[in-house]
Amino acid sequence: MKTVLLTGCSSGIGRDAAHHLTEKGWRVLATCRKEEDAETLRAEGFESFALDLASEESVSAGVARALSLGPVHALVNNGAFALPGAVEDLPRGGLRQIFETNLFGTHDLTRQLIPHFRANGEGRIVTISSVLGLVGIPWRGAYVATKFALEGLTDVLRVEMADTPIRISLIEPGPIGTAIRLKSIPHFERWIDWENSPRRRQYEDTLLKRLYQPAAKKDRYELPPSAVSAKIAHALGSANPRRRYYVTTPTYLSGFGKRILSTRALDWFARRS
Repeated sequence: MKTVLLTGCSSGIGRDAAHHLTEKGWRVLATCRKEEDAETLRAEGFESFALDLASEESVSAGVARALSLGPVHALVNNGAFALPGAVEDLPRGGLRQIFETNLFGTHDLTRQLIPHFRANGEGRIVTISSVLGLVGIPWRGAYVATKFALEGLTDVLRVEMADTPIRISLIEPGPIGTAIRLKSIPHFERWIDWENSPRRRQYEDTLLKRLYQPAAKKDRYELPPSAVSAKIAHALGSANPRRRYYVTTPTYLSGFGKRILSTRALDWFARRS
């Protein structure tokens, strides 16, 4: 039985993936930021422990804990959070905090496991990005920035690791039925001074309603977390995993559009070189 280390398992995509991969025959080390959430997962039968991506010490301790339990064959980087708000209202501290988890911690965890994968002669790294790693939309600037950076870093890592037995994939979900919006509220309240923003009226008319009022109906393109879990399982189990897995219609459309634009941009530069 192969072992996968999975981050961000307290709810949503991570929790569903933990169950799905267990059903697929994987030994899942289901980690999450808070020890109380890990305790809940242990009560469900998982091997679980706290791993806070924002803490260098916690990441290193998590790697040591995982490796003490035996060989780890795969890593699924899922842990992340959102900080909604206009870019002009986003303070340095808030941007630093979201990058610590969504990018720096994910990168740190990945690079600490790569030597283990090299020594084992195999390894899979699956990183959960987002449609917001392909396109930017208003009020999501902080999250978009982390996912754009994560996409670029992962693409370069994949190219650099092509001469090794380590395979790397990105998964890009669009709207998925999770609690990420609800969990973003404490970060919004801590960092965004919307009442003194020149966009106060826009906050009242749009973002505040989205955050604090339950939606009358779900997004027309929304899929359950299981749609992402299926892609994770394929990336981990396929002999030839894809570089990118799109989930939901908006992500397919965004990915196609970005490829077209990139091709046209390259043609434009080629004609002028």
